[in-house]
Amino acid sequence: MKVLAIGGTRFIGAHVVRQLHDAGARVTVFHRGSTGNPILPHVEHVRSASARYPITEFPDAVRRDWDVVVHMVAMGRADAEAVVSTFSGRAGRLVIISSCDVYRAYGRLTGMESGMPEPVPLGEEAPLRSVLYPYRGMEEQIGAYARDYDKILVERTVRNAQYLDWTILRLPKVYGAEDNSDLATVYGFASVPDWRWTHGHVSNVAHAIALAATHPQGRNAILNVGEQSTLTMGERLRRLPVQNAPTPDPPPFDYRQSLVMDTTRIRRDLGYVDMVEENAAMDELVRLPRR
Repeated sequence: MKVLAIGGTRFIGAHVVRQLHDAGARVTVFHRGSTGNPILPHVEHVRSASARYPITEFPDAVRRDWDVVVHMVAMGRADAEAVVSTFSGRAGRLVIISSCDVYRAYGRLTGMESGMPEPVPLGEEAPLRSVLYPYRGMEEQIGAYARDYDKILVERTVRNAQYLDWTILRLPKVYGAEDNSDLATVYGFASVPDWRWTHGHVSNVAHAIALAATHPQGRNAILNVGEQSTLTMGERLRRLPVQNAPTPDPPPFDYRQSLVMDTTRIRRDLGYVDMVEENAAMDELVRLPRR
């Protein structure tokens, strides 16, 4: 199987490349060449300045036939349209990494959407946000791409593609040794102990992506990814080592709205099973010595 990974050199992408390679795929990684990762196997690299966000141009070196194209960093309409137009008729399947921020529940949490909290857990058919561009105005904090970022537009563009099958994976909050290693997304919410937010260890999330990219039941499917059972922040913290640092104030959200994803579909239809137990992985991670 020939696989092109777009933006697969750091954190989740590197783990996806590793798992696809170890499963026997011939993987090529298209990226800027500005980052590397020791977990990456020996694979083909195509480096180009055009691989900066948003990626709207693809060099001739990757404009060829692929069994699967995995786009780790599609941010909005422009780059989604570019990858669809480039690989329609060239790729057997386009795999897009999306996010739980597409759900209307995320808008209710942040205050973008008015109304009562959405029921959880959120299945793949749960309502999506009606207000677009959830991070517009935060360009200085998270990057210029925030202005036009919206995974809803990415998903919409891909699902409307002709001559191109697709798979969409909606990710939870991901953690691992390379990112969110201090579990700030747990310890930082100690003051809202009843709130729940689905997490996923990077090795589990990468395994779900690699499986969905190659499984027949992943074709033209939207799949939630994350832990099977989402604990409250209070329940998580009772299982984790106590930190002596002051408890930070969480963002001014409506914490009546939890972000709990239902991951039944990928487990039932694709036979997905976690590679590591999530609670044990969190505990092990925060006990590692800090550099």
